[in-house]
Amino acid sequence: MSLTNNQNVLNWVDEMVALCKPDNVVWIDGSEEQLNALRKEAIETGEMIELNQEKLPGCLYHRTNPNDVARVEDRTFICTRKKEDAGPTNNWCDPQEMYAKLSKLYDGVMKGRTMYVIPYSMGPIGSPLAKVGVEVTDSIYVVLNMNIMTRMGADAFKNLGDVSNDFVRGLHSKADVNPEERYIVQFPEDNTIWSINSAYGGNVLLGKKCFALRIASFQGKNEGWMAEHMLILGVKKPDGDIKYITAAFPSACGKTNLAMLIPPEGYKKNGYEVFTVGDDIAWMKPGEDGRLYAINPENGFFGVAPGTNEKSNPNALHCTMKNAIFTNVAINNDDNTVWWEKLDKNPPVNATEWKGAKVNGVEYTAAGNTLAHPNSRFTAPAENCPCLSSEFNNPAGVPISAIIFGGRRASTTPLVYQSFDWTHGTYIGSAVSSETTAAATGAVGVLRHDPMAMKPFIGYNVGDYWAHWLEMGEKLGDKAPKIFNVNWFKQDENGNFIWPGFGDNMRVLDWIIKRCEGTVDADETAIGYLPKKEDINVEGIEDEVTPEVMDKLLAVDKELWTKEIAEMRRYYNEDIAAKGGKVPQALYEELDKIEARLNK
Repeated sequence: MSLTNNQNVLNWVDEMVALCKPDNVVWIDGSEEQLNALRKEAIETGEMIELNQEKLPGCLYHRTNPNDVARVEDRTFICTRKKEDAGPTNNWCDPQEMYAKLSKLYDGVMKGRTMYVIPYSMGPIGSPLAKVGVEVTDSIYVVLNMNIMTRMGADAFKNLGDVSNDFVRGLHSKADVNPEERYIVQFPEDNTIWSINSAYGGNVLLGKKCFALRIASFQGKNEGWMAEHMLILGVKKPDGDIKYITAAFPSACGKTNLAMLIPPEGYKKNGYEVFTVGDDIAWMKPGEDGRLYAINPENGFFGVAPGTNEKSNPNALHCTMKNAIFTNVAINNDDNTVWWEKLDKNPPVNATEWKGAKVNGVEYTAAGNTLAHPNSRFTAPAENCPCLSSEFNNPAGVPISAIIFGGRRASTTPLVYQSFDWTHGTYIGSAVSSETTAAATGAVGVLRHDPMAMKPFIGYNVGDYWAHWLEMGEKLGDKAPKIFNVNWFKQDENGNFIWPGFGDNMRVLDWIIKRCEGTVDADETAIGYLPKKEDINVEGIEDEVTPEVMDKLLAVDKELWTKEIAEMRRYYNEDIAAKGGKVPQALYEELDKIEARLNK
């Protein structure tokens, strides 16, 4: 039975059934009864493993094929009718050609299988910022994860109604998980996503990056709002006032840690608190009062397990304690719980590593192997988060005071600085980049450009995306959030980080909030407004962050910045403009202004 009278949905589902030819079709209503039956079935078939229900109530385990453990950017396409609309940062193919190619792969792919029809809402049901999606899939793993990550079930259709055609159509089949025929394809002009031959979360939970960023960024451009790869947090001050901030960082730059930050003792004692609204994606739209409001379109966290522990991110760890799904971590066979690298220093002796082999975990890791895959994941309900914001389900969203960009830079970029205005802030966002670490590639310190931390997720031409940012600034006018850049990763001459990071990043948020309120002054430099060094609170870390260290943290080296500007010119001209990206003139003008200020 279907859950809607919306003929647009029913017709599309019929088309997908005719294409994939499943033996059964099941509409997912989101009821606990239905979900429990699916959990039971997945455990019986071995698709999922039930974990220790006393220690990890409601938690399940899943392992993917070893050839299917991460997002595949080289198999991810944006198919627009005109090639230039996809732009230089995306793989492009003509939509008709791609539909024809993939239709052959989907033809009869679900024979002998069940097709699950998943209605879901991105954002709180009833929110004017929310959007509806329908994903059809042949994977129970997908159904159970979508239940955690989205508002899934019959209620999702409330936002759509009986006549609207504004829903995102998602077709997924794990097929036979063949990497040669793996495709994750977005058709932004058709509100459509097709994914085949993967069973890994990032490629198959189509509400996640596929819809919430690639399709939504395109919708936002056309409808006057923004879909961004940003965390959302609230800082509660001693007087009870809460300021909301969004922040965008490339991967491995501490995004989830900042979203779930625990303030240092001194701040806690004074009554400061931090609340998480989202750890990954923000949808932002001007509200009735002209300010920018943000919702987290997701309902859960899809986090990287390795490195998550009681010290690095206790709040994230606590999210995983019940009703979570673990993918590609290790199992401790003694008590049927999970383990991953850096969870603690004691790998289980009696372990099953992520590919399914039983090993002595101590000997196995001592020999240089990892028990969990480096990109192993947990999917955890947001409601588990100890610091979840009370505004998490507010349909209106939260008003944003500041937007932060950041990357991993050893020397050039100071600890924090503020843009002169929105246009300069858009330039700063376009210049987001990170230096590679030894783990990523052979060469260390190579600059990887990742504008707005959105490079793999912009669903259209990056130049048009920057132009949309500039348009949003004009629309918001003097009510626009203030824009900042942070760098937690500055190093000394021996390659040691000189800022303590983690909870101490609260000290930088404190300065940012004071700048938004206009209660603290700043030094005007060639690159933006920098803190006066006495205005960053170092109480309790004076031994570590001495005045000399603070000078290094806030230094603006003219020579390094001259190189930075030259590199940004090269990037705009060679990586973007020469390959079909239209760089807005206003961004070239920002480059000229910074250069002129450096030379003054």
